[in-house]
This record gives sequence, C-alpha cells and structure tokens, in this order.
Amino acid sequence: MLEKLMAIEEKYKNLELRAQEPEVYLDPVVYAKIARELKEIQPVVDAFRKYEKARRDMEGARELMNDPDFKEMAQEEFEVAQADMEQMSEELKVLLLPRDPNDDKNVIIEIRGGAGGDEAALFAYNLYRMYSMYAESKKWKSEIANLNETELGGIKEVSFIIEGDGAYSRFKFESGVHRVQRVPETEASGRIHTSTVTVAVLPEAEEVDFEINPTDLSIDTFRASGAGGQHVNKTESAIRITHVPTGTVVECQDERSQHKNRERAMKILASRLYEEERRRQTAEQAAERKGQVGTGDRSERIRTYNYPQGRVTDHRIGLTLHKLEQVLNGALDEVVDALVMADRAEKLKASEEG
Repeated sequence: MLEKLMAIEEKYKNLELRAQEPEVYLDPVVYAKIARELKEIQPVVDAFRKYEKARRDMEGARELMNDPDFKEMAQEEFEVAQADMEQMSEELKVLLLPRDPNDDKNVIIEIRGGAGGDEAALFAYNLYRMYSMYAESKKWKSEIANLNETELGGIKEVSFIIEGDGAYSRFKFESGVHRVQRVPETEASGRIHTSTVTVAVLPEAEEVDFEINPTDLSIDTFRASGAGGQHVNKTESAIRITHVPTGTVVECQDERSQHKNRERAMKILASRLYEEERRRQTAEQAAERKGQVGTGDRSERIRTYNYPQGRVTDHRIGLTLHKLEQVLNGALDEVVDALVMADRAEKLKASEEG
C-alpha cells in the first residue's frame, strides 16, 4: 500500500507543476483535465501526508522514551501518534477503494407509480417532492423533463434532471421499488393500503460516454398535454424519440421550445442507453456482488414508508428511522450516509478477501 501511496503523491506533485506551465494554464481544456485529476487524488494525498506525519511523530517519541526525563511525555506523544496513524491507515484503505467513475456526474431520476393506482401516483408525487427538496438542500439545480400527472394531483410518471457536483454519488442507491403503507384519503373504513412506486436513477451520459447513430432514431413531435389530457400549449413542441434498435422511447414535453425538449430528450436517451450498456458489461460482476447495497435492481423492494408508525425502513441494510416526515421533507442524508457506509464496508471486505 505504501508504494502505491508514494506513487500517487509523486503524480500529484507532477500534476501541480504541470498546472503552473504557461501552455497548460492558457489551455482551458487541458487545465480543466489536470484540475479534475488533482481534485480526485487530493484526499488520498492529504490523508497520506497526515499518516506520514504521525509515523514520524511516533518514531521521534520512541527515541525520546529512552531518556528518563522525557519518558512519560514521550509515551503520551507515542500513543497519540500511534492512534492517528491507525486512523489514517483505515481512512486510506477506504480512499484507495475503486471509485465509481460516475459519482461526480449529474443524475436523471425517473419515478413511476406501480401497484396501487391513484394511491401509488400520489406517493410518486411525494417521492418527487422528497428528492427535489433534498437537491435544494444541497444547492443543486433540478429540472423536469417529462411529467404525466393525474387529476388527483398524483404523478403517473416523471423524469427530471438534477445537476450538481456529486449528485449521482448521493442518489445512486435510490433505484428500486419503494413501498408505502398508509390509509388513503378516499378510504372510508380507515384500512391501511400498500402501494409501490419504482425509481430509476441514471448517471447523465456525456458525449464521450455514448455516441448515438442519428439513423437509428425516429423522432415525432406532438402537443404537450397536462392532467386529464388538457392541452398545455397549441404548438407541437413536445418531442418523442424512439431508438429503433432497442425500442427505447423517451418523451420530453416540459419546455415550450421544441429545440430544448429535443436536447433534453436526447440527453435522457443517451443516459438510458449508456446505463443499459454499462449493466450489460458488468452483468457477471453484478451476479457476484448480488448481495451488495448498490445493485440498483428495479424489481428489488428497497424501502418501506409506513405512515401510521411514522417509520422509514431501508431493507438492504436493516435501517429503521422513526422520522418519516423529516425524510419526506428532504432530510435524506442520514439514510444516504448509512447506505454509502454499508457499500464501502462491502467493498473493503471484498478487497481484503480478494
């Protein structure tokens, strides 16, 4: 591990020097690439330097322990430095884990009402609101691409984009089936109903990630419509793009401009196709890691929101919080942090076994 860390520190020093070269500094593309690399490895370098300082402090204290006048003080310093070194060693193990290349990307979230009819559609709206409020708390930008509402104020389906540094790293564990247990307002007898909503989370594909052949596309325009089929505008600004080889269909109708809708639909289509390709390529690894937190299987029931008990339970890690209202109001960090930690623990275990 030490050899690897020394090589990373050396790379960091070289990148710092390169960033100061006039030809690099004046080239925004090259400079941005180097700045991104520096940002990625800086946490590792910082932790390694703290580790090395603790190691030197420990050695210095060990030498002083031979002097009777300083033995007691040196013993204390030795123990503090040893504890720091052990802590930094654990941090470095985590920092050296293989990093998800998509973690820093923007994210596309698709929510669809599942079993439960109107009640499922109403809960789909609750989830959309929860994610929007969470994004807002992080100062991330959220934009709807496509929205299909019901007359009761629910959502049959919604696609929206969240733009922000590290958005995918925080949302990627939300893929799957979300279950709600509550008494619907329309239920006279007060019986608890169980409904489901599916959530798909995609990293936004960049042009370099996935290229689409224009001849593979069928593009239609139509009028955007609101709840109950009422027309929102009179021009055919909504866009439907079909990727013929895979049959993937994306609709975008939230913008008044046909050009903007087309641009957004292409972004979502590229992300869907990129994600499918990524899943196909990692199918064998996914089979090996089936029990892990981040499988993202849409058929997997990942979380239950129980209204009568004010409870949220994440079934993958056995986490239960009696904070339903806070969670639905966007206070998702406690859940996300627990999922991130569980995923890291699985990866650490796998790396140690491997």
